[in-house]
Amino acid sequence: MGKPADNSGSVETIAAQATPPGLGGVGIIRVSGPRTRVIAQALLGRLPPPRHAVFSEFRDARQAAIDQGVALFFPAPRSFTGEDVLELHGHGGPAVMNLLLQRVLEAGARLARPGEFSERAFLNGKLDLAQAEAVADLIAAASDGAARAALRSLQGVFSQRVHALVETLTALRTHIEAAIDFPEEEIDFLADADLQTRCRRLIDDIASLQRDARHGRLLHDGLTVVLAGPPNAGKSSLLNALAQQESAIVSPTPGTTRDVLREQIVIDGIPLHVLDTAGLRDSHDDVEREGVRRARAAAQQADHVLIVVDDSAPHDAEVQALLGQLPAGIARTLVRNKIDKTGRPPGTIGATAGLAVSALTGAGLDALRARLKDCAGFAPSETGNFSARRRHLEAIERARAHIDKGLGQLTSRQGELVAEELRHAQQALGEITGEFSPDDLLDRIFSSFCIGK
Repeated sequence: MGKPADNSGSVETIAAQATPPGLGGVGIIRVSGPRTRVIAQALLGRLPPPRHAVFSEFRDARQAAIDQGVALFFPAPRSFTGEDVLELHGHGGPAVMNLLLQRVLEAGARLARPGEFSERAFLNGKLDLAQAEAVADLIAAASDGAARAALRSLQGVFSQRVHALVETLTALRTHIEAAIDFPEEEIDFLADADLQTRCRRLIDDIASLQRDARHGRLLHDGLTVVLAGPPNAGKSSLLNALAQQESAIVSPTPGTTRDVLREQIVIDGIPLHVLDTAGLRDSHDDVEREGVRRARAAAQQADHVLIVVDDSAPHDAEVQALLGQLPAGIARTLVRNKIDKTGRPPGTIGATAGLAVSALTGAGLDALRARLKDCAGFAPSETGNFSARRRHLEAIERARAHIDKGLGQLTSRQGELVAEELRHAQQALGEITGEFSPDDLLDRIFSSFCIGK
């Protein structure tokens, strides 16, 4: 095979290490762009056959061997980025990887920006925006459930549901805008009960997607749970019991916990970020007062607050003060700890929906785990789960609000306003898949990816 022509044009060829830095058995350098074939010739002396692993020597500019490994060539458009792609699989030492990457850059590539390979896959139509984000979510998955959900998003499960809603919106817009073009028929058409039924069904479908996306966001981000309450209630012991390891120092001396201690645990595939905080009380100690301030701040940012009290002691005024300071939307559970001292039966406490537990013996902890799973929207069947992000939830909420508003205008026969609300709803959903995405949004998304992805 002769040397290919360099048809680089205005698109730059990019390269980066696609494996984590550090020692490893194998390291991968990835190249994508129009000069990929030229770079392959320079390093390998030939262009490998498409999609075949070829054992090769990787050579420097003087034709001295840098390393030996496997080369893989994926010609455009059948590659991850949609461009010509070359992967060089060598030994994973930092020195070797650095030499190999520098050689690729000398041969005509530039260092890729974070997420630039995935960005090119999106721009070249190989992935939509939700799928591209799922690549990063799959890499960063902290649990089995999160990994499976991210894979489903990468396979297009989330995007397919969004596209189905967009198609329904498009059909509604077509009918309403057609009626607007014929004013003499518009009023009768907008009064059609079937049209209102279709709008309500669309709202129900969006609400269903919203519920599933909220669960997907929790699988991606995890549920932030704050342990709050008075000193010596057993918060640190409860953290250790949930984490099943001695993460926090336990002492009978009040005020042992001075700062916020974070521990990540997984319950049935749902990652939980559990925060142990300083005991809530008035103190003359500056350090402890700062710990109490941080405890209150953490509680106000939590997804769920466990108000932990000693079952053998009266409720302190600090607990009531904390409850009064929590935003209305934050879920909270009263946890009566140390029932090993009082003899209270473990589990749910009557109509108060509180829980009785013993961090010392483990009694009642299964009920507490079940409560946290319920708060996270845990579904025993993960068949339809997909990963989602906060921006997806915001876009779905905006779409739902526009359709709600449009339905109200439909009942008052304001066709132009209905059509405009549906257009805004469609645009909001389009931001999820990237059909409507400003450049600054794309920059924010892809800049959070790792360099070689």
